[in-house]
Amino acid sequence: MSCPALDNATPWAHNFPMSPRNRRMPYRRDLVQKARELRKHSTMGEVLLWRAIKGKRLGCEFHRQVPVGEYIVDFFCHEKMLAIEIDGSTHDHEEQFEYDQKRQAWLEGNGICVVRYTENEVRQNVDGVVEGLQELVDAMG
Repeated sequence: MSCPALDNATPWAHNFPMSPRNRRMPYRRDLVQKARELRKHSTMGEVLLWRAIKGKRLGCEFHRQVPVGEYIVDFFCHEKMLAIEIDGSTHDHEEQFEYDQKRQAWLEGNGICVVRYTENEVRQNVDGVVEGLQELVDAMG
């Protein structure tokens, strides 16, 4: 679950002269509606994790189902440039695994730390997942 030490610079940082807390990532506008639908149809793991991290409970603000570039991430903190992904059973298929690898490489290549948990991990140990996330957020400064 470790992410490389990240600074506040991203490849497009010169286009966003805002504070890190208010930084927004560029995204495809057509993904907004799909993100809304995903929010309405969350998995149990996503619901459990959202209840545990919403409202700056980790010291920074996360959003659910956020369009970032060509993709939608399950949870995203703009301030920390941190994405959290909850992988269900569909991620066990080779085709989905390859897509996830490509997607993660793009996100990390654009300065975003990506942390992945399985649906079962979150369902069975949400407190442990939150504890690990808190350690990561604290380490990111």
